[in-house]
Amino acid sequence: MDQRAFASATQLAGEIRDRRIGCLELLDFFIARAEQYNPALNAIVAWQVDRARERARAADTALARGEVWGPLHGVPMTVKESFNVAGLPSTWGNPPWRNNIAAENAVLIERLLAAGAVIYGKTNVPYMLQDAQSYNEVYGTTNNPWDTTRGPGGSSGGEAAALAAGLSALGAGSDIAGSLRNPAHYCGIYAHKPSWGLVPTRGHSPTGALTPTDISVVGPMARDAQDLDLALRVLAGPDLLQQPAWRVELPPPRHRRLGDFRVAICTQSPLCEIDASVTELFAATLTALRRAGATVDETARLPVDDAEHQGLFMLLLRAATASRMSEQDFTAQQAIAATLSADDTSSRAAVARGATLHHRGWGSANEARTALRYAWRGFFERFDVLLTPVAATAAFAHDHNPDRDARLIPVNGTMRPYQEQMFWAGLPSLSYLPATAAPLGLTAAGLPVGCQIIGAEGEDPTTIEFARLLAAEIGGFVAPPGYP
Repeated sequence: MDQRAFASATQLAGEIRDRRIGCLELLDFFIARAEQYNPALNAIVAWQVDRARERARAADTALARGEVWGPLHGVPMTVKESFNVAGLPSTWGNPPWRNNIAAENAVLIERLLAAGAVIYGKTNVPYMLQDAQSYNEVYGTTNNPWDTTRGPGGSSGGEAAALAAGLSALGAGSDIAGSLRNPAHYCGIYAHKPSWGLVPTRGHSPTGALTPTDISVVGPMARDAQDLDLALRVLAGPDLLQQPAWRVELPPPRHRRLGDFRVAICTQSPLCEIDASVTELFAATLTALRRAGATVDETARLPVDDAEHQGLFMLLLRAATASRMSEQDFTAQQAIAATLSADDTSSRAAVARGATLHHRGWGSANEARTALRYAWRGFFERFDVLLTPVAATAAFAHDHNPDRDARLIPVNGTMRPYQEQMFWAGLPSLSYLPATAAPLGLTAAGLPVGCQIIGAEGEDPTTIEFARLLAAEIGGFVAPPGYP
């Protein structure tokens, strides 16, 4: 039975349909594991066990009648706390929203339920989803299952920790600046950041906002790349307003053999140095790709200068997240912006500039971004995927210093600014590109490291298929020790 703790959701769904395991039986198995291991992790923070058991029983009854609800029929799963699930809190880790109980489900939740999933819990996040660590005053701190003195990443950190420890069969999170990808990297699992707009985000807002947030996406997390493809096909499609005229027809992957891929590699930037423990795993991966026959180009030039790209990304990112600010916080940002010098490059300055950007300035920045999107399209005519790091190091020790600019991470023996980690995540985020995070292996210290596989806008199946093929060549998810 314990082998099922780390089985793929695709496999478990097949076992359910073949009547090799019952829906309630499988749910109770994962709940028992969560009861055993979650206290040390604090990954799952809101529960609906009774409702999940009721749904699992109904799924068993339906199956006995020969009725299959969908490709996730009876599969137990958890989702990020920030998704609205009717009857459960959506606090975003913000104490004033502690009693914010969702009245209805997010679109993503409705689509998972329509596909047959059984959702039994929600997982921890940082305050307002604004950190690469997952801790807040509502739920406390989530620990990494590979080393509980370290964080699992953020903002979908609780979800990544639950999946890595085998407490759930499948997960869902969100991403605006790496929030799906860096937890996957730090915990050794898979995650997919969809092309912007491919999966509706409605219901992923504690204020009830209906307008999608620029750059922000929602997507699946899993222990197997095949599960990402399964979940994305369940989730992708227009929201209510577009449904009369729009349909989504995902293109097939560009290739079905690893050896047919044209792979661009970018692992170096003056804006974010990569630790040797990460570059060693990248080097081994490139050797494996060449051995498989893939065309690998380590000299490929990206469509834009690193510093120019990062400046544009931070401006539009902070403009996007300003919509989540209270009036009081926005007024404070206006006051800060009025005092900034032109050479102030601190994270405090970046937030203030983006949050108070006039619409004319936003329009100019958006035009530059649109030009870049077309440039990326030309890039992906020459290459099928771009491989980059997700972050500079493996999971780092908990650091809750409220001054983000004072947080430091050791990289190659030197303490580097915490905020540098956002550079790699920004490459696909700014231009709405799909990016799949996939594990590459373990460092000498025994911590997982991943890469992000970036593809052409709208060609999400290509990056997911590349991740699946890569796992067949170098190995994929590995369970952390201590979670049999």
